[in-house]
Amino acid sequence: MSARAVNDHGYEAYLREGKLMGCRCRSCQALFVPPRTICTSCHGTDMAWEEVSGAGKLAAFTAIAIGPAFMAEEGYGRDNPYVTGVVELDEGPRVVARIEGVDASAPESIAVGASLRALFLHRGTEAAPRTFLAFEPA
Repeated sequence: MSARAVNDHGYEAYLREGKLMGCRCRSCQALFVPPRTICTSCHGTDMAWEEVSGAGKLAAFTAIAIGPAFMAEEGYGRDNPYVTGVVELDEGPRVVARIEGVDASAPESIAVGASLRALFLHRGTEAAPRTFLAFEPA
């Protein structure tokens, strides 16, 4: 599959199906999540889709009290912060996503190294659906 084919297929379409997909460089075997059209290791463009397990560990996180407007629309703010973090997937790549199911108002209770699993947040409308990647405690 060429870089164009990886780009054209639609990462978000896979998320809507509940699949976490990355791409693997056919030249050097580097794996990227989310997918990219050019390998940052060897600069190759022969990329192929690969499904990853969605399991990983929390590598870093931050609690956010003042976020973008779409998060405020979901009810997040100073009195109801949310967490975003870096998750190191079992397959190796690191991905940034929301962390659900943790107490953002008590960040000291959140453990770096905690086991997580992928969660797919379906938002938007029927006419304009959106799916976001998040993680929750395993």
